[in-house]
Amino acid sequence: MNGGKLRAELLAEGHMPADDTDAELLLNLIDRSFNRDGQLYGAPTDYENTFRDIDHRIDGAITLLLLDGEGNLIAYRNRPGLRPLEIMQLDDGSFLFASENCAFAGLKGELRQLLPGHIINIDGKTGSWADHSLSGGPYKARLCAYEALYLGNPDSSIEGQSHFQTRYNIGLALGHLLAQRLQKEKCSAPAIVSSMPHTGGPYADGLFAALAESGVLAERREVVATQFTQRTLIGAASQRKARIAEKYRLSQTELTERTIVIVDEALIRGDTSQAVIRMLLAAGATAVHWAIGSPPIVSPNYYGLGIETLEELVFWRVWKKLPPEQRSRTLRFHKMEPEALETIESSTAASIKAATVTYLPFPVLVSLLPCRPDGFDLSPFTLEMPTGAGQKRADRNLRQLMADLPDSEPIHA
Repeated sequence: MNGGKLRAELLAEGHMPADDTDAELLLNLIDRSFNRDGQLYGAPTDYENTFRDIDHRIDGAITLLLLDGEGNLIAYRNRPGLRPLEIMQLDDGSFLFASENCAFAGLKGELRQLLPGHIINIDGKTGSWADHSLSGGPYKARLCAYEALYLGNPDSSIEGQSHFQTRYNIGLALGHLLAQRLQKEKCSAPAIVSSMPHTGGPYADGLFAALAESGVLAERREVVATQFTQRTLIGAASQRKARIAEKYRLSQTELTERTIVIVDEALIRGDTSQAVIRMLLAAGATAVHWAIGSPPIVSPNYYGLGIETLEELVFWRVWKKLPPEQRSRTLRFHKMEPEALETIESSTAASIKAATVTYLPFPVLVSLLPCRPDGFDLSPFTLEMPTGAGQKRADRNLRQLMADLPDSEPIHA
């Protein structure tokens, strides 16, 4: 989050990072700490002190494994706990580390997570190990919500509940909401329920099951395919649009006069959804409904997902065009009333050319997560950031956006 500030400090002190990556930044911070403590000149390596300094200085989402020249292995997770680091200790005493616990499928051993603000130091010669708290904690992890909704492997689990089950349950809830809308339409053929590949499958499965429970005629088949796996979320707008045009294609061509329901885990910028809707309508579909497995995304994610500004988000592009009174009502974000959410949905549908857009209401999301809300970073939907620098940046970006609209209303608590 504060990587720019830290890079500037390193450059001022004569450190020259080889590239602009977070990994290179961390290596330079570790090197600087060693030099300050005299550790490059024969003194014992004090990783606890080194990472305590880093833990106080970094405002962001960090987990890492560091293997040094002596064969010592250091595992580190910073205080906010936004990114997971799973540990399995096998019966022979050896350790395995992974970002997700599905990596340990079929293995036997003690499974746990590295706590936020901790390091594990494994001696490369003796195999002995120690778990150190860097700040006296304890700090409670606030895992990024995107881990459960999008980034994490469906087979990974939190509190014994797999990401697949969480996403399927969200799809069920979405399906019951959407059923009320589809029942008002007169369709000559069953609606086709499809997912955005490759992450929307569990959501679409749950939504399809809910439509069946509600008596809505539908069939489950995929109508959109991808030609490569590269994500289109990151990069300049022109680059992303070019990749979107190359990436998506129809996998089913018999769509004439059919109603399509596309299920996606999130609606971020809206450029991918608009391109897919345009493609489906050109193939003869009469209507495309967009069902979203999360609430409206109102905040950029400053912790590694490539969203930098409010203006990139479809929510704010839609919000700017609303009358002042409606803008005020929707600024409650995750606390907005159902009528305000419907305003955002209808305006978003118009902006991406969808027949309807159905968001998952925030209280429903919270009820379906596998642990208490305070165990997740829900800032994408609340604008309540998990770190100090993140909150200052979000507040600054929001003030700037509001300043461009002199007739806008103040934010409600």
